[in-house]
Amino acid sequence: MFHYRIRGMRLIPVTIGVLALLTLLPSGANPSPKSRLVVAIQPTFAVTEMLDRAKPLERFLEQRLGNRVDVEIYIPLSQAGVIEALRFGQAHVAFMGPWAALLAVERAGAELVLAEVREVLIDGQKTQATYYFSYWIVLRDSPYQSLEELRGKRACFPSPVSTSGFVAPMARLVELKLLSRSEREEVDPRRFFGDVLFAGGYGQCWQALKAGQVDVTVIAGDVPESLYKEVLANIRILEKQGPLPSHAVLFSKELKEPLRTQLLNAILALGAPAYRDLMRTFISGIFVRFQKSDATTHLGPLKRFLELTGLRFTERL
Repeated sequence: MFHYRIRGMRLIPVTIGVLALLTLLPSGANPSPKSRLVVAIQPTFAVTEMLDRAKPLERFLEQRLGNRVDVEIYIPLSQAGVIEALRFGQAHVAFMGPWAALLAVERAGAELVLAEVREVLIDGQKTQATYYFSYWIVLRDSPYQSLEELRGKRACFPSPVSTSGFVAPMARLVELKLLSRSEREEVDPRRFFGDVLFAGGYGQCWQALKAGQVDVTVIAGDVPESLYKEVLANIRILEKQGPLPSHAVLFSKELKEPLRTQLLNAILALGAPAYRDLMRTFISGIFVRFQKSDATTHLGPLKRFLELTGLRFTERL
């Protein structure tokens, strides 16, 4: 369980996104024939159900690797443990959310090799992309025409650890010079808004806006299409921020050839239509496929948002 501390706020436990890793044993070496390959997936529902649903993934990897490894599914307890495993060569590949992926690159020397292509909505149009945007919104009949007019008003955010629902919107306030911070502190929305609500999701924030409980909120292009269209039909957009990265696949620096290429090709093959529903269970509900990328290309905008806001997290196990 992760806890992100934001100045002036209590610790809020949040599990970030969906992530997975492949841990090769023994540590620091490529597996020999019939070596054990552990696939660890952070649960998004009951562990027993996750293990049952993962059986096709286990069989797929064993077949793709020519039955040279014994694949075993494991459910990890912490994201920090995944990053440390990448750092010390015990984990060789990880499926991670963008913030965790950035930490793995910076702290573990991991290499981002693939980015998730998803079905997202960009400016009202459905498209397949490795990125998306989020938007500051008010109701269509709201008197507010700009974010500047909302100083001292009420705002709703889905989560203080959401890259699209908090990090990027806070960075936009900094870019507009509506918020500032010293070099060593984190940006604090309460220095601009009179009241700040973290509602637990985009749908909850939308309900709060409709009910008049807040004056402004945020919506993102990776929410369910029905929610996105309902929101878009009833609001005005004040500001747009992005691009925001999707999930990524990272390789440990300890992963060597020929296994590196074999695993890369196996993961790319999971983008076939036959495996789409399977990957939507473990990666995201709007997964389409993976495509080759790198950390600078995929995570560059997020890194800039974090530099602007100073937002960081600490984890308590």
